[in-house]
Amino acid sequence: MTDNKLRCALVYRLEGGGSSEVTLLAKYDHAAEVEAGELYGSRDKSYSDAVGMVIANDPPSGVADENTIGGFKVVQSDVHQVIYGADSEGLCLAVITGKKYASRAAIKMLQDLYTPYSEQFGLQAKSATNGSLTKKSKSLLASTCKKFDDSSKVDKAAALNVKVEEVKLQMQDNIASMLKNTEQAESLAERSSQLNEQAHVFQKKSKDLKKQMRCKNIKMTIILVSLVVGILIIILVPLIVRAKQAAKLASGGGGTGEQP
Repeated sequence: MTDNKLRCALVYRLEGGGSSEVTLLAKYDHAAEVEAGELYGSRDKSYSDAVGMVIANDPPSGVADENTIGGFKVVQSDVHQVIYGADSEGLCLAVITGKKYASRAAIKMLQDLYTPYSEQFGLQAKSATNGSLTKKSKSLLASTCKKFDDSSKVDKAAALNVKVEEVKLQMQDNIASMLKNTEQAESLAERSSQLNEQAHVFQKKSKDLKKQMRCKNIKMTIILVSLVVGILIIILVPLIVRAKQAAKLASGGGGTGEQP
């Protein structure tokens, strides 16, 4: 996983004279001082050799001014990056950082380190053997690494990028919240529309049911009235007929008793 941490500082001597060889003069593993574990876990024993190969394959170039470090190069891997430069005498300074560490801050670190290092160890560096300046220059390398441990504190552009990233994250959170609220509002509007449709359908069905019930009530009323009328007819008609027959018989019997 990439990060923005400063890992270690290294000092080499470019042998020159047409040779591509480099000699490690000093190294300081800053990561081992501030973190648990070593630079590459248990595999960091040869990291200085790996950086030396990178420098040997692609040495700094175009450095003409004396007492000045330049020709800076940045070589990146999947996780780390190596930033290095050299002066006209072959004194080469390098730093390993996480891939997200600002290269501008790393170059500034090398520039700040170069002057005191060349003043204190410049003469020794011309003839020092492999790793012989590690202990002597440890305090200088350590203090420089500590100063540049957080790139955002020494590089204004990096600090600005950090703030921009913070603003971007905040804006993303705000936009996500707005989209969530919009989705919720749309969902509520859709549910409200569905409820209105359901209410309309229910009202229509209620009216239809009311009409059906009214028709049924009318039919039942007609049936009951017809039934009552039929029963009355069945009961009254025979009574009326009998009454009329009885009246005729009564009037016919009275006329027969008055004859001589």
